[in-house]
Amino acid sequence: MTSLVDARFDNRFCSRLAADPSDVNRPRQVPGAAFSRVVPTPTGAPEVIALADEVVDLLGIDPSDTTSDSFRDLVTGNAVAPGMDPFAMRYGGHQFGNWAGQLGDGRAINLGEMVTPDGSRQTLQLKGAGRTPYSRSADGLAVLRSSIREFLCSEAMHHLGVPTTRALSLALTGDQVMRDLLYDGHPALEPGAVVCRVAPTFIRFGNFELPASLGELDGLRAITEFTIREYFADLVPESGEIDADTVVAFYRRVVESTADLIVHWQRVGFVHGVMNTDNLSILGLTIDYGPYGWLEDYDPDWTPNTTDRHGRRYRFGNQPGIGQWNLAQLGNALHPLVGEADPLQEAIDAYVDRFRNGYGDMVRAKLGLQTWDVDDDESLAIELFDLLRMVETDMTILFRRLADVRLDDTAETEARFAPLVDAFYDPDTVGDDVRNRWHRWLDNYAARTRSEGTGDGLRAETMNAANPIYVMRNWLAQEAIDASTAGDHSKVAELLDVMRDPYTERPGLEHYASKRPDWARTRVGCSMLSCSS
Repeated sequence: MTSLVDARFDNRFCSRLAADPSDVNRPRQVPGAAFSRVVPTPTGAPEVIALADEVVDLLGIDPSDTTSDSFRDLVTGNAVAPGMDPFAMRYGGHQFGNWAGQLGDGRAINLGEMVTPDGSRQTLQLKGAGRTPYSRSADGLAVLRSSIREFLCSEAMHHLGVPTTRALSLALTGDQVMRDLLYDGHPALEPGAVVCRVAPTFIRFGNFELPASLGELDGLRAITEFTIREYFADLVPESGEIDADTVVAFYRRVVESTADLIVHWQRVGFVHGVMNTDNLSILGLTIDYGPYGWLEDYDPDWTPNTTDRHGRRYRFGNQPGIGQWNLAQLGNALHPLVGEADPLQEAIDAYVDRFRNGYGDMVRAKLGLQTWDVDDDESLAIELFDLLRMVETDMTILFRRLADVRLDDTAETEARFAPLVDAFYDPDTVGDDVRNRWHRWLDNYAARTRSEGTGDGLRAETMNAANPIYVMRNWLAQEAIDASTAGDHSKVAELLDVMRDPYTERPGLEHYASKRPDWARTRVGCSMLSCSS
């Protein structure tokens, strides 16, 4: 165990890639560099209000150090430890399908790459720590509401088993930040905050797209070789030379991990909300928790992002296709290093099968089946999801209650249906036609489980391992935000503790497993969010 100020940092990103030669910290174009060195902006009265104990342990930090002034100052940008080398990454990206040019870390500053007790490296990054050369017209700061959402969801996703960046700490800055929540001309002051995010790297697709778009082939080659050597070392040939085949193998690995990630999102009902190419991790992690959301009623056309409300490009049901589209842009960026299109095309063509196979395996587990027959079981699944759309149905609750349904020969049809009623927002809307369709589906489902000899006990065990009972619903986060804004930060800790064990139903936590309340149906922060931070 160590204190954060004494931790060992090995900042390979900065030592092995091209730095911005200028130290001018103002929004500007930065040619030919992978990053700019920049120091966080000190805050007025920093206060750490929440910690993720698991991340403290991951980093090998002595828990007693987390109450020290030095820890507080480091995770809020008020101090820099001797081993740190703070920087902001330069990258580009496609935003809502359009090329946006240079973007970069506009409100994130990487403190450095910390060497953990097991010898791995974790990058510590402050979100909301002040302006960088990539902030464009923004101030580089963040507010409490979005910071609570980022902190809680990062950790909730980890405990759900979804690949994600992590969050070490959440802190108030003591400063007020002006934000226009809905971009409707009504700005207001809000409490400022900083989240210390943690990941092996925050490299994303846009790190490759920008140098490729500008013809900076040396920079493209440098970031590609660095990424392969550091994070895909098993792909490096015995000769040590990274050639075109190595780049294709790297791309294939990213295709696979991205497909796997989106299968996880669909499994738990997570909607990223802003799947721009600069928001997709090269490691297949969920990254950049902005206007995300969780399906309450099952609606594949829903997006939480107000900016996307008309086109709905990033709606829940479109996430698999957007993943493939974004991967195609990454493939285009890597093409100059490969020299021919066919190998890259073959790699991305495999995305469909990878996703479909993973999706089938995921749905199999959600239904508690031990095997998956594409011809028969896909139709069973399609019919189920059609039923979820017929009346307003909570997806998370429906799958948990489906595990309670008795499917043996002695169960009557109506008795089978009874546990599912809790999942309907208004059971009175379930008319005879819908009820009869459910009865037929349950009969088919029962016959399917009997065909493989799966008893209710094994089926429920399989289902409850795949279907969480507690997810980071937006209205739950909003309750924590409201309390924290009023000075009560205990709700953040309570919600984090609930999300630590999302698959086990616990007495006394019924509130966290309930349907969206009426007050949250149209509440800003619950039904809709913006990119405002």
